[in-house]
Amino acid sequence: MSEQQTIHVGGVWRTATSGATRDILDPADATTLAVVAEGGAEDTDAAIAAARTAFDEGPWPRTPVAERAALLRRVADLLQRDREEIGLLESRDAGKTLEEGRVDVDCVTDAFRYFADLVVNESGGRVVDAGSPEIHSVVVHEPVGVCALITPWNYPLLQASWKIAPALAAGNTFVIKPSEITPLTTVALVRLLVEAGLPAGVANLVTGPGDPVGARLSEHPDVDLVSFTGGLVSGTKVMRAAADTVKKVALELGGKNPNVVFADACATDEGFDTAVDQALNAAFIHSGQVCSAGSRLIVEESLRERFVAELARRAERIRIGRGTDRGVECGPLVSARQLARTEEYVASALAEGAVLRAGGERPEGPGYGAGYFYRPTVLDRCHRGMRVVREEVFGPVLTVETFRTEDEAVALANDTEYGLAGGVWSADAGRARRVAGRLRHGTVWINDFHPYLPQAEWGGFGKSGIGRELGPSGLAEYRESKHVYQNLAPRPVRWFAG
Repeated sequence: MSEQQTIHVGGVWRTATSGATRDILDPADATTLAVVAEGGAEDTDAAIAAARTAFDEGPWPRTPVAERAALLRRVADLLQRDREEIGLLESRDAGKTLEEGRVDVDCVTDAFRYFADLVVNESGGRVVDAGSPEIHSVVVHEPVGVCALITPWNYPLLQASWKIAPALAAGNTFVIKPSEITPLTTVALVRLLVEAGLPAGVANLVTGPGDPVGARLSEHPDVDLVSFTGGLVSGTKVMRAAADTVKKVALELGGKNPNVVFADACATDEGFDTAVDQALNAAFIHSGQVCSAGSRLIVEESLRERFVAELARRAERIRIGRGTDRGVECGPLVSARQLARTEEYVASALAEGAVLRAGGERPEGPGYGAGYFYRPTVLDRCHRGMRVVREEVFGPVLTVETFRTEDEAVALANDTEYGLAGGVWSADAGRARRVAGRLRHGTVWINDFHPYLPQAEWGGFGKSGIGRELGPSGLAEYRESKHVYQNLAPRPVRWFAG
């Protein structure tokens, strides 16, 4: 297959119908990394038609669960076989460090294995007691149908797996649209699905922009479900487009995530070191381009100066560079647009009274050139009136707010239109659990930040979206429940005298 054959429809790799292409840029130096097909509405319609035919007439929805699970495990094995190659591709495409790319491949492997195990270990349905031995009543689960899967640019491979693995485990067919900025590892993953033996038409891929590809997927009457991960503005467009056909919608729309640090967590040198270290991880992993980034540090007032001073000192020492270079801890932002967006947020924060404690500028020196690099930034003396505190930056920017009481800490942490994730740091286990219970966020870490488990649901409250990925609920998103009521001894009802 040629470099530009990145559209996969009905088992065939092809170029865009229009012949259009897009250059995929290396964020470390703005050079062309690859050239991919720029699909449009016609390509999208063809992919949906292939998925529809494969679902209505093909073998996959009727394939025994054990065989579907076996294919998912083969994909997991292939991912580990190609771990270095795919990890490198993810690093170069998204700008993250090579080690982050490798970890992503491992996490994707875990997701495929988890959903294989989950679906194969299920019972044949839930028996419902109808109160009579003459009635057999059972609730069974069937695939939704044709699924439109739309993924973001920051974790293209990981987010694709969170959708593809449960969709396939449940017996669906799909069309996936990766971000037009970072599509390369999704193309690689679909190749592995083909190699693993997935029937033609089950997995379809269209590389191209949100308009028209994502829009067409959302509105098309032959699509039964759309699962979208991305920004709030785009997510609301998806929901509106899907409304006319009343299809199922699942949305993960990011967050503005609090990391609450009580002074008692830092009562020892070890506790202080750990809390500072984790605050850095929370905010600056993948240059802050993480939906669950702990970009809001909410620290107890008595601890503020010592904590922020050390945080800023360490932030200044973070090694920035190309993600594939040895020793680099923080790579570039994904695009020139994202770099400009980050700069604008920092400028607005300073204009609104924030105090710059670290970063706040592009790095200088050899090796940075035309790359989209920005130094990890710590903004002190922030408050809820600032845009940088309210809105998702998706860059290496950490804001600092303070509290005096537990109630004030909870109020600050919940004072957001989002509700994806949050962290609580305290040496008092009772307080930590109490605060975690009061936070209106889909995931809450206590004395930690960022880990997730494929067997635990992921999603948010409020404008962070609707529905859940991962865990049993992540599989349920891709299913319809059907009640089958069987009368074992039918007889006349005599409702009507007749």
